Amino acid sequence: MKNVGYVLIAISFLLCSYISILHNFEINWGYFTPALLIGVVGVALARFGHKRGTQTKDIVSSNLQDLDASLGNIVTNIRDLDEQKKNINVYDLHQKIDDTFMDDLNTFVDARESIGHAYTLQDYADVMSHFAAGERYLNRVWSTSVDGYIDEAHEYIQRADQQFTEAYEKLKALGNG
Repeated sequence: MKNVGYVLIAISFLLCSYISILHNFEINWGYFTPALLIGVVGVALARFGHKRGTQTKDIVSSNLQDLDASLGNIVTNIRDLDEQKKNINVYDLHQKIDDTFMDDLNTFVDARESIGHAYTLQDYADVMSHFAAGERYLNRVWSTSVDGYIDEAHEYIQRADQQFTEAYEKLKALGNG
């Protein structure tokens, strides 16, 4: 259903584009409106198909396990990085971040919507606000590493650790609640 929606969106885009260039200064609304409605139906179908696919019980359960595992790995890895930071050349930190965190960050981001499906949107917001802050701080470490600002990189590793730990604690509390 999602793919049908995408096709309808593409058809609508092409039709609306064609109809809008037929005349220089006016649009034939009798043709344009139905073409636009095709796109609206396409958007609705694509959203419905996506929502239906992400809300199935098995997918949500699997995603929750992925969320727990990936965020647990992130917390473990950020703590290790915090302990090792004095032994790592500041210019090598960004590569260490890429090698260590990218898979788990991507896994978490891909599965994050399941928090809202399994619990509440407030629970989703509580976890994601800390996760997003941790991710921003980790990106800051990456950036300061490239620029060679060692003190700032070390400070933001600690901040990222705090935020990811808080996100993990909130996620764990949902599973126990």
